[in-house]
Amino acid sequence: MAMTMTQKILAAHAGKDHVAPGELIEAKLDLVMANDITGPMALPIIKKMGGHVFDKDKVVFVPDHFTPNKDIKSAENARAILKFSLDEGLTHIMVQGKNGVEHAILPERGLVYAGQAVIGADSHTCTYGALGAFSTGVGTTDIAAGMAKGIAWFKVPSAIKIHLTGKLPPYVSGKDVILHIIGRIGVDGALYQSMEFCGEGVQELSMDDRFTICNMGIEAGGKNAIFPVDDKAREYMRNAGVSEWVEYEADEDAQYVETVEVNLSDVRPTVAFPHLPGNAHTIDEVEAADKIYIDQVVIGSCTNGRYSDLEKAAKILKGHTVADNVRVMVVPATQKIFLQCVDNGLVDIFVKAGCAFNTPSCGPCMGGHMGVLAKGEKCVSTTNRNFVGRMGDTQALIYLASPEVAAASAIAGYIANPERVGGEN
Repeated sequence: MAMTMTQKILAAHAGKDHVAPGELIEAKLDLVMANDITGPMALPIIKKMGGHVFDKDKVVFVPDHFTPNKDIKSAENARAILKFSLDEGLTHIMVQGKNGVEHAILPERGLVYAGQAVIGADSHTCTYGALGAFSTGVGTTDIAAGMAKGIAWFKVPSAIKIHLTGKLPPYVSGKDVILHIIGRIGVDGALYQSMEFCGEGVQELSMDDRFTICNMGIEAGGKNAIFPVDDKAREYMRNAGVSEWVEYEADEDAQYVETVEVNLSDVRPTVAFPHLPGNAHTIDEVEAADKIYIDQVVIGSCTNGRYSDLEKAAKILKGHTVADNVRVMVVPATQKIFLQCVDNGLVDIFVKAGCAFNTPSCGPCMGGHMGVLAKGEKCVSTTNRNFVGRMGDTQALIYLASPEVAAASAIAGYIANPERVGGEN
């Protein structure tokens, strides 16, 4: 029987010739990751299972959510995962100032690549599907078992095919594409399904676009999101130091629950209104209504904190000043990206425009620290969730958007069309 990309990867890791949707399997893991929130909770469980990891090369703890440590508890959490990593002699030691946000640093370091089966104690672990890997978020107990035993059980997901055609217009990027898709199918439109992208439009997407799209697959309810491996993915992996990987392709007659056709040429800059990523509105709809004045803009995160994201924002901000009533936080996703911004003059642009340029952190995205919103405040954010209370007070409002829309809105003081502000493109 024919299989999808995801089903082929899971079959290989389960030691089977074939798997079918709904089948329960036990699969070997290539990488297991936890962060400074989820990692400390896994440590006592690992201790009960023997106290050691199954493979020192394949277990990673990344401090990123509450780092730089915001309080005593976060400091204790960061210390706990660092101590465990050192005691276990893990190959990959992550420390603040030497790494970055988990879903950016792992691909950057070449720790995730095509053909792998990866689990992470964070829902946006699905990011790595951009490289042709099966990657998904799991709970603390599963992550502890994965770290101790190197295996995890899965229910094999059915799949939804997303067929891409056309080319991205100016000022439209991967963030707009995924918000457009979630707006169409809903936040449960791919519930426990593999979102598998295909079509000639794939070639028009940069790797950063693909990382963004896969990152938010979970916001449509997806078990994972995955792209086919092409020359762009191969080049990315080689540049990250990966020399060997396995490429899987869906069978031509693979079965899909649904096929969603997306013409990239028709996608407009898109904004997700509170309080769901699926509450999507085109910038044209936004402009046709009353202006939505804002208090804060966040540009960064595991979704849109890569260099090309910040470069797009900088091109719009260059020569402009942030509106008087708006505060802007720019947060590069890794230290390498931070240095690129310094070396290429982006920091100069951001600071002169009136932005705060911050150390890599997840802080603003989930209201952990840095950029917490007060009651009634409105924020345009390039992050991935706009749930009630996500970034602070439960009466604050979060609007998800691309770096281009975020930058244009920072200048205007309200949600604005980047086409109107201009800048290089």
